[in-house]
Amino acid sequence: MNKVIFKFTIFYTVFFLLIFNVVGNEAFCQNRDTALRKLPAVRLEGSIKVDGVLNDEAWILAPLATNFVEQKPNPGRVEQYETRTEIKILYDNDAIYVGGYCHERTSDSVQRELVGRDVVGVNDFVGVIFDTYYDKINATGFYVTPLGEQFDAKYSNTNGEDESWNAVWFSEAKIVSDGWTFEMRIPYAALRFSSNTTLWGLQISRRRNKLSQQLFWSPVSPTVNGFVNQEGLWTGISDIKPPLRLSFSPYVSAYVNHYPHNRAGVKNTTQSINGGMDLKYGINQNYTLDMTLVPDFGQVQSDRQILNLSPFEVVYNENRPFFTEGLELFSKGNLFYSRRIGEEPLHKNDIRDQLKNNEVIINNPTETKLLNATKLSGRNQSGLGLGFFNAVTQPMYAVIENDTLNTTRRIQTSSLTNYNIVVADQTLKNNSSVSLINTSVLRSGSDYDAVVSAAVYDLNTKSNSYRLSGKFAISNLISSQSTQTGYTHFIRVSKNNGRFTSSIFQELTDDKFDNNDLGLLYNNNFLDHNFNMGYKWVKPNKIFNNLFLNSSAFMSHRFTDGAYQAFSTQINFNSQLKNLWRVGGSTGYIADGHDFYEPRIRGRVFNNVGGIRWSSFFRSNDAKKYFADAAIRGVVYRKYDGNQIYLGVGQRYRFSSKFSLRTNFTFDVFDNNLGFAAVQNDEVIFSKRLRKTSVNDLTAKYSFNNKMGINLAVRHYWSQVKVNQFYTLQENGDLGENNSYNQNKNFNVNLFNVDMVYTWQVAPGSFLNIVWKNAITDFGKDTRYEYFKNFTNTFTADQNNNISVKFLYFLDYIDVRRMLKKST
Repeated sequence: MNKVIFKFTIFYTVFFLLIFNVVGNEAFCQNRDTALRKLPAVRLEGSIKVDGVLNDEAWILAPLATNFVEQKPNPGRVEQYETRTEIKILYDNDAIYVGGYCHERTSDSVQRELVGRDVVGVNDFVGVIFDTYYDKINATGFYVTPLGEQFDAKYSNTNGEDESWNAVWFSEAKIVSDGWTFEMRIPYAALRFSSNTTLWGLQISRRRNKLSQQLFWSPVSPTVNGFVNQEGLWTGISDIKPPLRLSFSPYVSAYVNHYPHNRAGVKNTTQSINGGMDLKYGINQNYTLDMTLVPDFGQVQSDRQILNLSPFEVVYNENRPFFTEGLELFSKGNLFYSRRIGEEPLHKNDIRDQLKNNEVIINNPTETKLLNATKLSGRNQSGLGLGFFNAVTQPMYAVIENDTLNTTRRIQTSSLTNYNIVVADQTLKNNSSVSLINTSVLRSGSDYDAVVSAAVYDLNTKSNSYRLSGKFAISNLISSQSTQTGYTHFIRVSKNNGRFTSSIFQELTDDKFDNNDLGLLYNNNFLDHNFNMGYKWVKPNKIFNNLFLNSSAFMSHRFTDGAYQAFSTQINFNSQLKNLWRVGGSTGYIADGHDFYEPRIRGRVFNNVGGIRWSSFFRSNDAKKYFADAAIRGVVYRKYDGNQIYLGVGQRYRFSSKFSLRTNFTFDVFDNNLGFAAVQNDEVIFSKRLRKTSVNDLTAKYSFNNKMGINLAVRHYWSQVKVNQFYTLQENGDLGENNSYNQNKNFNVNLFNVDMVYTWQVAPGSFLNIVWKNAITDFGKDTRYEYFKNFTNTFTADQNNNISVKFLYFLDYIDVRRMLKKST
C-alpha cells in the first residue's frame, strides 16, 4: 500500500511541476490596475423619492462612479460604453441614497424574473458594499434587481458571504428602453459605524446574467485572495451619527394540525394560537442586541430526511431565521451547530428501559422547546468584534400510561438547559485576525455540563499571498463524578494569490475531545493530513472562458495508536465554456483502509475495500428559459464486486417572469455494499446488500409582484435495501461468511413532503405567511415492489397535514416616534 501511495505522490508532484515549468513564472504575474479608486461623499441637498426614476434634482450634484471593470469572463476588461454602468451615492443625517443607470443595447438584454427576496443568481443586479470600519475584512452589501427585489449579505475574508443576514431598507427599480434604473435608501440603522469616521471602504458590483458577466467599480482580480480587500474608498464623510437602533417585530400565528392517531384519549385534530416578538436594540454605535421571545418556527422548510445506515448522525440545514442571521462571529472555529438547540431530548431513547409492567408510552417529544434566545454582537472602530449568544430550552417529559391501573406518570427526558457562546475577534493588519471562543451547555439536575474553549487565527503576509490559519481547542465534559478533557487542533499553510495555489493542513483530535453538545463532530481520535494544489486559467480562449484544475491527497491515522485509517487522492477540473455552459469532472483513487466506526463496537475494526472513483457534470446557461443540469459519478471497488453509480438530472423552465417550474431527479445504486447489520451474541454481523435510493423534487414558483408570491416544494424520497449475504466480522477486520443469521435486515422507506408557502410583504420587514405542510413517513421491510408501486403505496400511509397563518410586523422606534409627533 505504501508503494501505491508513493507512486501517486510522485505522479502528481511531477505532473504539476511540469505545468508550472511550461507556463513559466511570468504567467503568474497579475496585470492589474493597482490604483485605488475613490468616490467623494456628497451630502444630499433637497429630497429624493425612492421610485426607481432618477429625475430628482438632488442627483445632479452626486459624483459619478463608472468605468466598471470585468472580473469574469474577461478579467481586467473595461466595460463598453453602450452597456456602461453609472452609479451615484448621496447621504444625509438619516440614510445613504444610491441611484444607478445600467445601460443595455435594448431592454431585452436585461435578465429579470420575479423570484422573491434573497434569491441570488437568477437576475441581473447591482450591489453596493460598505466596509464601514475600513478593515478590508468585514463589509455589508445591499443588492437590487431590475424588478426591484432585494437581497443583502455580510462579508468577511475569513467566513465568506453570509446571505442569511437581513436588514430593512428601501429600493425601487424600472426597466427602460436601453437598460434599467434603480434607487436605494439605506437607513443608518442597517449599518454599524463610528460617528467620527471620514473614510469607508466602498465596492459596487454589477451582474449581467445573460452574458455571465460580473463587473466591479474597484477592479477585483480572480487571482487575488479575498474580495473585500480589493475595495475602493468612499471619502469625506462628515457629521453623521449612528441613530438609536431599536425595533420590534411582534408576531401572531395560528395552527391547525391533523394526524390520524385514532387512539382513545388522543385528538386527531389539534389547534394552537401563538404570539411572541423579536427585538433589536443598538446598545451603542457598535453593538446590537437581538432577542426572540417565545419563538415560533413552525413554518420553516421541512427537513430533507433520509434513511441513515451510517454510524454517524445526519446533518440538516438550519432553516430557523434567528439561527441563520448574523452568526458570522459565532461561526468562528466551526464550534457551533445551531440545530443542537431544540434537538431531540437527551434521554428520549432511555424511556423504554424504564417502563414497568403494563406501561406504554403515550407521548415522548422528539424536540426540546425553546423558551428564548439572545444575540449580542458587533465590532468597534479598533476592529474588535464581540459576540454573546444565549438560548434556554425548557424541561421535557415523556408521558407513560399504565393500562391496568388507568394511571399516568411523567419521566423527564431533558432538563432545563442553557446554551452559551462568547466570542472575541480582533482584526489585524494584512486582512488577518485572531479569535477566542468559548461555548458552554449547562444543564440543571444531575446531567453533565459541557464547555469548549478555542483560539482561532488567520494570518496573512503583507502581499496577502500566503496564509497561516488554524485553531486550537479544549473540551471539558463535567459531571459530579469526573471531568473528561480533550484536545484538538487544525493547522493550514496555503498560497492563495496567483494562478497557482496550494495548501497543506494537519488536523489532530484526541480520543477525549467532544464538542457535540453545541457543535458537530462525527468522530474523534484521528490525525489527518491533506495536500492540495491547483491552477487557474482565467483568460478566455477559443473553447473556455475559464478553467480550474485541482489535485489533492488525503491521509488519516488514529491518534491514540497511530493505526492507519484511510488514504485517497483525486484530480478535478471545472470550467465554463464559451456558450456559458459549465462542465467538469474528476477521477481518483481510494486505498484499502481500516474503518473503526462501522462495527459500532469500540475496539473493533472493518477492513474496508478501496477502488477507483470518477465523476462528470454539466450545467447549461441558466439565463435561458430552459435550463438543465446533470451529474454522474461512480466508484468501482476492488473486492466483493462492489460498484456504485449516482445519476442526477435537473430541469427548469421559465414560462414568464412570474412563473417557473423546476424538477430534480436523483438515482443512486450501490450493488454489493458492505455494512453493519446487527450485533448477536457478541458477534458483529455485516451484510452485503443492494441499496437503491431515488429522490424526486418538484418546485414551482408564481409571483404576483415583487412583494407577493406562492412557492411550492414537493419531495418524494425512496430508499430500498435488499440483503444478499450475511458475514461475521472477524477479529482481524476481515469478513467471514455467516449462514446462520436469518433476521430480516431489508428496508423499504418512503418519505413524502409538501411545503406550499404564500408570502406577502405588507411593508418593509413585515410579512404575512400562509403555509400548508403535508408529511408521510412509510417505513417497512417489504422490498418486493419497485418505484411506481412504492409511490402508490406511500399514499395509503398515515398523513400529517398542517395549515398555519403567521403575521409579523416590523416596528422601528424612530419611525413610530416620528408618526406620533406628526399626529399630535
